Amino acid sequence: MIKFRAWIKTGIETYDYVKPMTIQQMVHSKKSTFSLKQLNDLVDFEQFTGLKDVNGKDIYENDIIVSKPNDPTFESPKIGVVKRSKIDAGWCYRTATDEYNIWTSGKYRTYEVIGNVHANPELLEE
Repeated sequence: MIKFRAWIKTGIETYDYVKPMTIQQMVHSKKSTFSLKQLNDLVDFEQFTGLKDVNGKDIYENDIIVSKPNDPTFESPKIGVVKRSKIDAGWCYRTATDEYNIWTSGKYRTYEVIGNVHANPELLEE
């Protein structure tokens, strides 16, 4: 399913959108009309990755996740931001220094959403 989450750049609230009509309803609920450029200046649209975390929560672009290896002897947990990969067409999570493919969920590691870059930027301050 293709879904988007929208972060209104005032930082006050987020909305989940499944249909484009819902975006129109949001715009009209503000009692104003916006051009597409104005809407992009006001709202960050974030795509659903198609994956869920260990708690069953949808993982979206710009979520902050903890990657926990199934065998901690080989690898320590990592915190990163979910993004489109710069290497291939898939989703990844980026740490301060590296990019890791997110599609290996379950087989080698699990992921847990702990916040997002808008509401919890302090989680990235390491």
